[in-house]
Amino acid sequence: MTPRDRITADLKEAMKAKDQVRVDTLRSALSAFSYRRIEAGRELEADEQLDVIRKLVKQRTDSINEFAKAGREELVAKETRERDLLQAFVPREKTADEIRPAVRAALEALPSDQRNQGAAMKLLMPQLKGETDGNTIRTVVLEELKSLTTA
Repeated sequence: MTPRDRITADLKEAMKAKDQVRVDTLRSALSAFSYRRIEAGRELEADEQLDVIRKLVKQRTDSINEFAKAGREELVAKETRERDLLQAFVPREKTADEIRPAVRAALEALPSDQRNQGAAMKLLMPQLKGETDGNTIRTVVLEELKSLTTA
């Protein structure tokens, strides 16, 4: 069952339960799928659908941070609920400790004169795409580079 199919099924349940926030959130996800399908000019694969959902989750996370800075707690609560609803459709992301071995292996594979953040990110992003977000990867890369220079 594709993410789109799961969202469509959940939308029907939300409509029956009259859960308006859930209905609105799921409809926005279906709308994002449609926009992406039109851009691509073809039906979306399951991994592309997951990318769309991840983008929506990231947008909600960014909004939560901005609303929190502005002291808009009611909007923080709404965006948090929407983010949590959307996160249920994507697999759990790996933690920093779970990706650390891959980062170490990538850094060891690079020639010692090319061990920098840019080269490591270029190597790791395609490898870890969909498993964790870029900020987590960047943080681990910087930590590992720091430990290599102090060692």
